[in-house]
Amino acid sequence: MREEENKSVTKLKVKRLMRKKWLYPALYLSVAALVLVGVFWYQQGASDLDQVQEEPETNVQDEILTNNTRDESVPVMEQNENLQMPVVDEATASIVTNFYDYDATEAEQESALVLYNNKYYQSEGVDITREDGESFEVTASLSGTVTEIKEDPLYGNVIEITHDQDVSTVYASLDQVQVETGASVTQGDVLGTAGSNSFGQASGVHVHFEVRKAGEPVNPENFFGQPVSNIDDGSEDGVDEEEAQDNTPAQEDEAEDNAPVQEDEEGTPSEEPTDSDEEQPAPEEDSASSISTTQA
Repeated sequence: MREEENKSVTKLKVKRLMRKKWLYPALYLSVAALVLVGVFWYQQGASDLDQVQEEPETNVQDEILTNNTRDESVPVMEQNENLQMPVVDEATASIVTNFYDYDATEAEQESALVLYNNKYYQSEGVDITREDGESFEVTASLSGTVTEIKEDPLYGNVIEITHDQDVSTVYASLDQVQVETGASVTQGDVLGTAGSNSFGQASGVHVHFEVRKAGEPVNPENFFGQPVSNIDDGSEDGVDEEEAQDNTPAQEDEAEDNAPVQEDEEGTPSEEPTDSDEEQPAPEEDSASSISTTQA
């Protein structure tokens, strides 16, 4: 009996509670709060998981960006470029005056002489023209830094560019100049346009192009298409020639010492005059004019 009474009392309390107006709104708010808390936890956990997964990719991208930055920071001059003709289109260009090479044939040496003021000079570079005789754009044969720009009364506008490996290039007989001193240029950049000058009138509209190694002119035709590291001023050959010249007198002295001494009738050794006691006239040679030093 008591159990039935307790059950009836409980049902009565529940019915009374269900009749209260605030019950359902309270239940709705509680459920909504639980749902919001669950959604917040879910989003927080998902964001943490995404951050953990994105960290390795970020590191890889940082490494790639760092490596690219290091590659871009390498100076252009340190790259071993190939020497190019200072023209945009090599197919339409031709060399009308060659570099004077002492080892060349007589015909080649004649084509490397420049007639100026009734006097012949040896060319220290090459004169490049177009087949149609028109002006053309002059480009940098190697990447480097413009170290000098000047207007010479004989050679016209002159540009000098220094490169790696102690190499420099000179561009003379320019009509217009499109760079400034101290500017960094890349191989193929336009430096100006070809023109004419007083010294190379026979070449017409042209660019006079020189390549120098440690300040000494070298034949550009020998190094077109080759890396700049292959450019050699021939100093080793010059050293060998000097050593050979230095050794020649010593060998002659030894030969004279070993030669039998002639005696006169009294048995006294006689001395013969040698050719070295006579003065030899020094031949005069007309050396090529240097663009870097010659002024009017």
